[in-house]
Amino acid sequence: MAWEDIPEWASSIANSILQTVKEKDPHTFFHCCRVGRGSRQLAKAMGLNEFEQTVLEYSGLFHDVGKVGIPDSILLKPGRLDHDEIEIMKAHPIKSASIIDPITHNSFFRFLLPGIRYHHEKIDGTGYPFGLVGERIPLPARVIAVVDTFDAMTNVRPYRKPLPKEKVLQELLDFSGSQFDQQLVKTFLKLLPHLEKTSPEKHAEEEAVIAKILKAA
Repeated sequence: MAWEDIPEWASSIANSILQTVKEKDPHTFFHCCRVGRGSRQLAKAMGLNEFEQTVLEYSGLFHDVGKVGIPDSILLKPGRLDHDEIEIMKAHPIKSASIIDPITHNSFFRFLLPGIRYHHEKIDGTGYPFGLVGERIPLPARVIAVVDTFDAMTNVRPYRKPLPKEKVLQELLDFSGSQFDQQLVKTFLKLLPHLEKTSPEKHAEEEAVIAKILKAA
């Protein structure tokens, strides 16, 4: 497939889904937008083509939309989750994929499912929901895992303040090769200064949908 094969209605569907997420939890909405943006930029830095970059943008955007199906008492809890609550939260990648599944009659959206469904898998097999190992984890999911972790740790969560960027970068390095794809971590760390300097207007020029969704918000 190529970039021109993406249906014209893809952006309006994405906007509808994400505005629903925003009503449920603005934190998740903005997190999804940032992960979509970062995933596209990491894909570009990897040398992936325009279509593959757009797949990563949409996949990152949709990766956590399944959290609309998590009870507020868990999703918005102002403290750490207990074991049972964690197990419920772990269902969100599958829930996210199930939200997208009804529109996978269009082949473009089928390309999004691997990144969405497997973004919490870890290289050493200790991730969820399937315990995939190494390169059995689809590349889009490995990309999103790096961007998702960085964004989650550097932004406020219901139960904690943002962590210092230096600490987060060290975490990525420490778990490179076990939790994260080692080469993707290296590429992301080289990309990060560029990401932080790029203006919203420049991002908007390159993106397929994120800038439009943020504008609608």
